[in-house]
Amino acid sequence: MTAVKTPVKRLLFWLPRVLCILFAIFISLFALDVFGEEHGFWEMLLGFLIHLIPTGIVLVALAISWRWEWVGGILFIALGTAYLVTSWNKFHWSAYVVISGPLFLIGVLFLISWWHSKTLRVF
Repeated sequence: MTAVKTPVKRLLFWLPRVLCILFAIFISLFALDVFGEEHGFWEMLLGFLIHLIPTGIVLVALAISWRWEWVGGILFIALGTAYLVTSWNKFHWSAYVVISGPLFLIGVLFLISWWHSKTLRVF
Protein backbone atom coordinates (compact mmCIF):
# COMPACT_ATOMS: atom_id res chain seq x y z
CA MET A 1 0.00 0.00 0.00
CA THR A 2 1.17 3.47 -0.80
CA ALA A 3 0.74 6.44 1.45
CA VAL A 4 -1.44 9.40 0.55
CA LYS A 5 0.91 11.91 -1.03
CA THR A 6 -1.16 14.94 -2.00
CA PRO A 7 -3.52 17.07 0.04
CA VAL A 8 -6.25 16.50 -2.56
CA LYS A 9 -6.04 12.74 -2.15
CA ARG A 10 -6.06 13.08 1.63
CA LEU A 11 -9.11 15.34 1.39
CA LEU A 12 -10.84 12.85 -0.89
CA PHE A 13 -10.21 10.10 1.64
CA TRP A 14 -11.36 12.01 4.76
CA LEU A 15 -14.13 14.24 3.40
CA PRO A 16 -16.93 11.64 3.27
CA ARG A 17 -16.03 10.34 6.72
CA VAL A 18 -15.97 13.78 8.35
CA LEU A 19 -19.17 14.85 6.57
CA CYS A 20 -20.88 11.69 7.79
CA ILE A 21 -19.88 12.38 11.39
CA LEU A 22 -21.10 15.97 11.08
CA PHE A 23 -24.37 14.76 9.55
CA ALA A 24 -24.83 12.27 12.41
CA ILE A 25 -24.37 15.11 14.90
CA PHE A 26 -26.85 17.25 12.96
CA ILE A 27 -29.62 14.64 12.90
CA SER A 28 -28.97 13.89 16.57
CA LEU A 29 -30.08 17.42 17.37
CA PHE A 30 -33.62 16.51 16.29
CA ALA A 31 -33.79 14.04 19.19
CA LEU A 32 -33.56 16.90 21.68
CA ASP A 33 -37.14 18.01 20.96
CA VAL A 34 -38.32 15.20 23.24
CA PHE A 35 -37.18 17.15 26.30
CA GLY A 36 -39.61 19.97 25.59
CA GLU A 37 -42.62 17.71 26.11
CA GLU A 38 -44.49 17.15 29.36
CA HIS A 39 -43.65 13.53 30.11
CA GLY A 40 -41.94 11.63 32.88
CA PHE A 41 -38.22 10.96 32.91
CA TRP A 42 -38.45 7.39 31.59
CA GLU A 43 -40.85 8.33 28.79
CA MET A 44 -38.55 11.17 27.74
CA LEU A 45 -35.52 8.90 27.86
CA LEU A 46 -37.28 6.27 25.75
CA GLY A 47 -38.42 8.93 23.28
CA PHE A 48 -34.88 10.31 23.10
CA LEU A 49 -33.45 6.87 22.35
CA ILE A 50 -36.09 6.22 19.70
CA HIS A 51 -35.28 9.56 18.06
CA LEU A 52 -31.60 8.54 17.96
CA ILE A 53 -32.31 5.46 15.79
CA PRO A 54 -31.58 7.36 12.53
CA THR A 55 -28.27 8.49 14.00
CA GLY A 56 -27.44 4.89 14.85
CA ILE A 57 -28.26 3.81 11.30
CA VAL A 58 -25.97 6.51 9.88
CA LEU A 59 -23.15 5.50 12.23
CA VAL A 60 -23.51 1.82 11.32
CA ALA A 61 -23.39 2.81 7.65
CA LEU A 62 -20.24 4.83 8.39
CA ALA A 63 -18.61 1.84 10.08
CA ILE A 64 -19.38 -0.30 7.04
CA SER A 65 -18.19 2.44 4.70
CA TRP A 66 -14.92 2.84 6.51
CA ARG A 67 -14.01 -0.75 5.62
CA TRP A 68 -15.80 -1.15 2.28
CA GLU A 69 -16.15 2.22 0.60
CA TRP A 70 -18.15 0.97 -2.38
CA VAL A 71 -20.71 -0.69 -0.11
CA GLY A 72 -20.92 2.51 1.92
CA GLY A 73 -21.44 4.59 -1.19
CA ILE A 74 -24.35 2.44 -2.27
CA LEU A 75 -25.68 2.30 1.28
CA PHE A 76 -25.74 6.08 1.74
CA ILE A 77 -27.42 6.58 -1.63
CA ALA A 78 -29.97 3.94 -0.61
CA LEU A 79 -30.58 5.71 2.71
CA GLY A 80 -31.18 9.00 0.90
CA THR A 81 -33.56 7.29 -1.50
CA ALA A 82 -35.37 5.51 1.33
CA TYR A 83 -35.93 8.82 3.10
CA LEU A 84 -37.37 10.33 -0.08
CA VAL A 85 -39.66 7.38 -0.73
CA THR A 86 -40.97 7.00 2.82
CA SER A 87 -41.57 10.68 3.48
CA TRP A 88 -42.63 12.01 0.09
CA ASN A 89 -45.33 14.72 0.24
CA LYS A 90 -45.15 14.88 4.06
CA PHE A 91 -42.75 17.81 4.39
CA HIS A 92 -41.65 20.97 2.64
CA TRP A 93 -39.18 20.32 -0.19
CA SER A 94 -36.36 21.80 1.88
CA ALA A 95 -36.58 18.90 4.35
CA TYR A 96 -35.73 16.51 1.53
CA VAL A 97 -32.74 18.62 0.52
CA VAL A 98 -31.46 18.91 4.10
CA ILE A 99 -31.76 15.18 4.89
CA SER A 100 -31.37 13.34 1.58
CA GLY A 101 -28.91 15.79 0.03
CA PRO A 102 -26.07 15.08 2.47
CA LEU A 103 -26.76 11.34 2.28
CA PHE A 104 -26.44 11.40 -1.51
CA LEU A 105 -23.32 13.57 -1.32
CA ILE A 106 -21.66 11.29 1.23
CA GLY A 107 -22.54 8.24 -0.88
CA VAL A 108 -21.06 9.78 -4.03
CA LEU A 109 -17.92 10.83 -2.15
CA PHE A 110 -17.45 7.30 -0.81
CA LEU A 111 -17.82 5.92 -4.33
CA ILE A 112 -15.26 8.42 -5.67
CA SER A 113 -12.92 7.56 -2.80
CA TRP A 114 -13.33 3.85 -3.57
CA TRP A 115 -12.71 4.46 -7.26
CA HIS A 116 -9.36 6.04 -6.42
CA SER A 117 -8.60 3.71 -3.49
CA LYS A 118 -5.45 2.22 -5.00
CA THR A 119 -3.67 5.53 -4.50
CA LEU A 120 -5.55 6.71 -1.41
CA ARG A 121 -4.30 4.32 1.27
CA VAL A 122 -3.48 6.30 4.40
CA PHE A 123 -2.24 3.53 6.66
